[in-house]
Amino acid sequence: MKNPFLKYFLISLSIFVFGLSSYSQQKTYFTKQIINTPPKIDGFLNDPSWDVVEWESGFTQRYPYSGEKPTQETRFKILYDNNNLYVGVRLFDTEPSKIESRLTKRDDFDGDHLNIAIDSYDDNLTAFVFGVNAAGVQSDQLISNDKSSFDRSWNAVYHVKTSIDSLGWVAEYQIPLSQLRFADIEDYNWGLQVVRIDYRKQEFSTWQYVSYESPAWVSGFGDLKGITGIEPRLAREVLHYTVGKIERYKKEIGNPYETGRDNDLSFGLDGKFGVSNDMTLNFTVNPDFGQVEADPSEVNLTAFETFFPEKRPFFVEGNNIFDYRVNDGDGPVPALLFYSRRIGRQPQLSYDEEDDEYVHNPEFTNIIGAVKLSGKTRNGLSVGILESVTSEMNADISLNGNKRRQIIEPLTNYFIARIQKDYNGGNTVFGSILTSVNRQYSQSAMNELPQNAITGGLDFKHFWKDKTYSISAKLFFSHINGTREAITELQEASQRYFQRPDLDHLSLDSTRTSLTGMGGLVHFRKEGNGNFRFGSVINFKSPELDFNDIGYIKDVDRITQTNYVMYQVFKPSKLFKNLNFMFFEWNLFDFGGALFDQGIFSRNEFHFLNNWSFELEFVRQLKSLSRTELRGGPAMLHLNSTQFDLFLRSDPTKKLRFNIRANYFIGDKDFSNINTYRLGIHYQATNALSFSLEPNFLKTRNDVKYVDDVDFGNDKRYLIGTINRKQLGVAFRVNMSLSPNFTIQYYGQPFIFAKKYTNFKRVTDAVADNYNDRFHQFTANEIRYNASSDYYEVDENGDGSGMDYEFENPNSNVFEFLSNLVVRWEYSPGSTLYFVWSQTRSDDNSMGRFDFKDNMTSLFDIYPRNIFLIKFLYRFVL
Repeated sequence: MKNPFLKYFLISLSIFVFGLSSYSQQKTYFTKQIINTPPKIDGFLNDPSWDVVEWESGFTQRYPYSGEKPTQETRFKILYDNNNLYVGVRLFDTEPSKIESRLTKRDDFDGDHLNIAIDSYDDNLTAFVFGVNAAGVQSDQLISNDKSSFDRSWNAVYHVKTSIDSLGWVAEYQIPLSQLRFADIEDYNWGLQVVRIDYRKQEFSTWQYVSYESPAWVSGFGDLKGITGIEPRLAREVLHYTVGKIERYKKEIGNPYETGRDNDLSFGLDGKFGVSNDMTLNFTVNPDFGQVEADPSEVNLTAFETFFPEKRPFFVEGNNIFDYRVNDGDGPVPALLFYSRRIGRQPQLSYDEEDDEYVHNPEFTNIIGAVKLSGKTRNGLSVGILESVTSEMNADISLNGNKRRQIIEPLTNYFIARIQKDYNGGNTVFGSILTSVNRQYSQSAMNELPQNAITGGLDFKHFWKDKTYSISAKLFFSHINGTREAITELQEASQRYFQRPDLDHLSLDSTRTSLTGMGGLVHFRKEGNGNFRFGSVINFKSPELDFNDIGYIKDVDRITQTNYVMYQVFKPSKLFKNLNFMFFEWNLFDFGGALFDQGIFSRNEFHFLNNWSFELEFVRQLKSLSRTELRGGPAMLHLNSTQFDLFLRSDPTKKLRFNIRANYFIGDKDFSNINTYRLGIHYQATNALSFSLEPNFLKTRNDVKYVDDVDFGNDKRYLIGTINRKQLGVAFRVNMSLSPNFTIQYYGQPFIFAKKYTNFKRVTDAVADNYNDRFHQFTANEIRYNASSDYYEVDENGDGSGMDYEFENPNSNVFEFLSNLVVRWEYSPGSTLYFVWSQTRSDDNSMGRFDFKDNMTSLFDIYPRNIFLIKFLYRFVL
């Protein structure tokens, strides 16, 4: 057998086709109904009502010593009435003075911790998790698909108090039944799991044992029985908000849009209504996300837009139902049919000011409103539907006192529908998704954008042998309509570059008014039980596939083949808690059959008994034919490269902890070198106050970096150069909690960047076997810099007769400082008051010189833009 990877894969499959079960005997807890007065939630468990049920114990370690007795004992009781579930937990500790009781922001999962997980659907796939740490800070999440999706954005409204005494610590819960989803039947059998995390021991123990190596989680829960006669409680709540905003910045004389001050008062409404026992309707009208932290600074030198994660609460919460990823085995950046940041995005067009004009381009598109219906029925049908409308956006233009407006984003409707159905106890899942975007054209300027776009997909996943093995498949498509201008622009976009002169299997057609593409994947894997995991993926995306009206996709016209194998040691030894070793290989082809990317990757993780860890990654690029380097020019063959990544993390339980990451990229024949260093330092000064500092430094030299393309007679010249790039960013945070419901957070990031080009070249044969035959480097007689115009002038034949063409100086410096102060007070469950101060400093020039002292001085000489915001939210329960 010639292919060693396939041979290894087949051997592994034959050896590990039989797995061992990772479950212990299923436990059952019988609760009782409260007849008289319910317990007072104060964290002491001294109410007589708790005496009607017995203590339940018998916890087992899940990590690090899976299957063994925990270091500390844990007991719990559960009661219920017609409106609430009550949980009391006693967490014993032989050294109560060492309990980590940390006041943090909600959902930080820091310090000694407790989770109550309830599968009220009783579907072995979904669980509502109500967590708390020893300081009383809540942390909740929604688990779906057994263990493949943990949604920490899900926020329940429940009451919990904690206390610390000589025996350890106590947690006392009141969980409204309205926060759970269940059918209207007489007798209930719910899944139950109680999880304790002993922070200083880094020990994870559970009531119902599910081994650390198990591929399942919710399906391994124990049973909660004894609940009868209750009725589902439908959530009915409205959240009204008022936002006052003051903005101060540098005044520009004569510019009516830069007056130095803006004031605004806005109102909005969020709501949540239980449509049925299983379905919930969320809506938002005129939403405001001023309290959300800004994206980190960056300078993007690639042909593709940067992927930033969603942070806006309405779109984050419950977003897992809409998650449809299409890049298994096809790179680290997700390809998504639905990328919620498209809703409210920066306007896609802008107006460039002309002489004597003043222009204001809005930063974001206004969201008029959005509605989201989601839930899951008792028979395993999951539904998610989202509808949103964004307003028409205009650039404001003023010329000699005459004002007008130019549309830069049309009125747009977004629609997403997602359905999944579980069969066979969740071992088989079928699903589908459909999205549409429709834009209202009202000016000819809108011809540059597609008028409507439809995407959709089918998906299937099947598990067998206690979920040890699985096979999944997806088939998806896109169809886009628009004017000739809009469709031509899509063909020429970085995802396709149909205008490339070396393309044989594709061509640019400027008369087209639509694009239709499709893709699919098949993924087989062994997911658990035993030390080995392995898998194989085939993934394809046709040349015309495009999700970017409502989703995110970087690259198409590709067929990806990936094989991987992982070996994990779960049982601690004298030195290690666990070990992980991974190996991947990949090959990428275009739809013409050409191999354009090939490589191998390995990752090795060492987790020590002292809670330190070390990771080493190795990547060897065996072929790299870049189809995007020349921005629509011919594919550029790069030399192969080797990459190392080292990561060291200290003990996370210590008050002072740190991590260090170093990445080294080394191109063959020294054509490129990239060094990246990141340091993370975190200091827990007190249980309520912490500081973190995260500096990062990047230094790059690359001899083949795109500069520009210019016309020369009837030919096109593709210009490249040697880029020297340096970048420094420092993120620092301060978190202070005065109580579990009152937090103060500060985030700041100075950022300086410089890139300087030398050794300019023109591409002669982008795929020549000899590296030096791929380009011609300009001599001193062929190129000169014109300081007055800030352009480089090229006399290609060097005869001194005059300039043949020119290109703009590509050197640059970027300076930016972002900061955000957020004071958050949850004065009543679900009702919150925010005070926010944001400051931005931003500027750039064409110097291309990195000098830390001068650059930092320049950064803080920039006049700041300050935004002060007060946001008041009040929750009405109907």
